[in-house]
Formats: sequence, structure tokens, C-alpha cells
Amino acid sequence: MQETPLKTADQSYTNSPQDNQRIFRAILRTMSSPGTVTALGHWPQPPALLHPAAAAVCLALTDMETPLWIDRDAPEEVRSYLQFHCGTPIISDQKAAAFAIILDGIKIPDLEKFNPGEFEYPDRSATLIIQVGAIEVGNGISLTGPGIKDSTQIRVGGLSSTFWHDLQINNKRFPLGYDVILATSTEIVSLPRTVQVGA
Repeated sequence: MQETPLKTADQSYTNSPQDNQRIFRAILRTMSSPGTVTALGHWPQPPALLHPAAAAVCLALTDMETPLWIDRDAPEEVRSYLQFHCGTPIISDQKAAAFAIILDGIKIPDLEKFNPGEFEYPDRSATLIIQVGAIEVGNGISLTGPGIKDSTQIRVGGLSSTFWHDLQINNKRFPLGYDVILATSTEIVSLPRTVQVGA
């Protein structure tokens, strides 16, 4: 079931502490209810190729202590925007990234190279923010696991056909594994490492 949008059309995202806390709470809710589509609202447009919802997630989650990996061919405008507004260091080593933003869900890198955490500290794994074209509830991939009543289905446009297989492998490593946030222009859906992928 799709959640009610968090803001109405006459409200805007201003990158204030209050807005970042609002987005942070929305992310926590989606992580606790995997497969639930959440609309984040409205805010000023980031540079081209960076979805507003993905930018909002970065602004809420990253800072100078959370290294961010981004596609090697990402435009300089995107890198500068994230460094300026988030203060996050941009790195090229996938294994060292606390967060990663993948601009094109069709062209995902080798996800096995991202940090799955350690048995002593499984929370030190990477969170991957993957931009996609569209997310719809129903008639798609079946998801089960904690936070999902029975099962739910989502259909995602603009996402590599190998992604769901990668997510199956990721789930088998639990309690290790990366967490995923899929982002369209205005919506997000979370797929934590606990998610089990069906047909």
C-alpha cells in the first residue's frame, strides 16, 4: 500500500534541519516497512541526472564522516552539489563507502564490491541509493521478510535485470549485507538486507 505523501504541493524542501529530520524519519519508516512506496514531497531541483528524492536522501543521511561513492562518470555538477550541501567526501573505493549513489539503475556496478559490514559490526555496511525510472505496487517482484505482512509485490522500471539476483545473494549473507534505497524523482522504497526476493 502506498503511503500518503509527506508534504503537500505548496510546501517545499529547504535543506533545513527540520526538513532533513523529516526525510530521515521517512527513511526509517521505509526501512521498517520494506516494499512500501513513500513520496517525499517537493524541493528545489538538484543538478541534472540527480533525482530530487535521491538528493534528499543524501542530504538527510550523509555528512563529512560518511564517505560517498558515486559513478565514475557522474557530472562534476553532481559531485560538487553533494560535496557542498552534504559535506561528504566523494571516494572511488567501493569497499570504503558508507553510502553509494548509483545514477542509472540500468548500469549498476558490481554490488559485491560494496562493504557488507563485519560480524562484530554489521551496522557498518554500505547503504546503496539507486536511481530508477518508476516504482509501482503490485504485479511485480514478490518480497517477504521482517516488516512485510505475508508478502508484497513491486514493479520497478529502469533497473538492471541482474539486481534482484544480487539482492537474493545479499539476503543470504544476513546479518551482513548492504541496504538499498530505490529512488525515483519523488518517491523512495527501501530494501534492507532482511528482504527475501521471490518470483
